[in-house]
Amino acid sequence: MFPLKDDVPTQSFPAVTVALIVVNVAVYLYEFLLGFPGLDASRTVATSADRALRAFIYEFGLVPCRFTDSCPPALSTVLAGAPLPWMTVISSMFLHGGFLHVAFNMLYLWIFGNNVEDAMGKGRFVVFYLLCGAIAAAAQFTSDPASAVPMIGASGAVSGTLGAYVVLYPQARVWTLVIFGFFWRFIPVPALVVLGFWFLGQLVGGVTSFGSKEGGVAFLAHIGGFLAGMALIFVFRQRPRLAYRRY
Repeated sequence: MFPLKDDVPTQSFPAVTVALIVVNVAVYLYEFLLGFPGLDASRTVATSADRALRAFIYEFGLVPCRFTDSCPPALSTVLAGAPLPWMTVISSMFLHGGFLHVAFNMLYLWIFGNNVEDAMGKGRFVVFYLLCGAIAAAAQFTSDPASAVPMIGASGAVSGTLGAYVVLYPQARVWTLVIFGFFWRFIPVPALVVLGFWFLGQLVGGVTSFGSKEGGVAFLAHIGGFLAGMALIFVFRQRPRLAYRRY
């Protein structure tokens, strides 16, 4: 199932959601240009571009072994100018590993982020988004604290947004592309069903990939972010203001 839009109207322009999408897309475009070998497709140029992109990902991605001082010596040169490890918890949320990676993250953020932003207010939503991303990163970190594979992507923070949305609007209708072989159709599906199936997929992926030392999808980050969003929405959503008269 591929969600496309929901039926919950927004009360104000989702400035934070739009800004997050713009920043994520801008950083991805920089990554793309950084790793693009240019018109000269010679092996030397291509290798240089790949090396520049790799250095950028290692510098601003979250590398678990940096937190446990267990990185292999071969990485010392690459990580020489990297920000402090705690800073990469934030910077890693704005890096992506490919077009589909950033496209799906931003699609989900656009569909569900505007209503969560409405429910919290803009300032709270910024804090909520970054906090969910940090908790998601911590969840993935626990699977292999000595890993030298960089963790990148907005998926953890976006997963937190999905968790908050399913608590706020479980019965909202989400127009979804459903595909069965050669048959496809756009149908409205309750948000609880759409996001429930999504979360189930993350659980299955997390179980089957647990303990893997290779790169791939950070399923534990998705699970941790989603659960964090479900819990933190009760702290971050705005309470109705009481009506009163001054005298």
